[in-house]
Amino acid sequence: MAGRQVVLSPKLEDLLQILGENIKLARLRRKITATMLAERAGISRVTLSKVEGGESSVSMGTYASVLFCLGLEKDLTLLAGDDPLGRRLQDADLTHNKERVSKRNK
Repeated sequence: MAGRQVVLSPKLEDLLQILGENIKLARLRRKITATMLAERAGISRVTLSKVEGGESSVSMGTYASVLFCLGLEKDLTLLAGDDPLGRRLQDADLTHNKERVSKRNK
């Protein structure tokens, strides 16, 4: 079964392409051939080419495996780690709840 191509916004396509380029540059800096990295990650050379091209049809697990083989697996913990919008929404809800509680107690 061939991988499905997910339709993404142009901004997300650009971000995946940057990720792929960063992975390729990391491989080249380490002087690892594409064939060697593909073998270490347990994927085909064609799939690695898709990873380095930032294709959305490649599973996140495959990206994670490639990052692991490059020693960059800890970069995955940075994804969605800082959530300023979520924290503002949470703080607003907490403030809103405090106001309701204080009004009930009056």
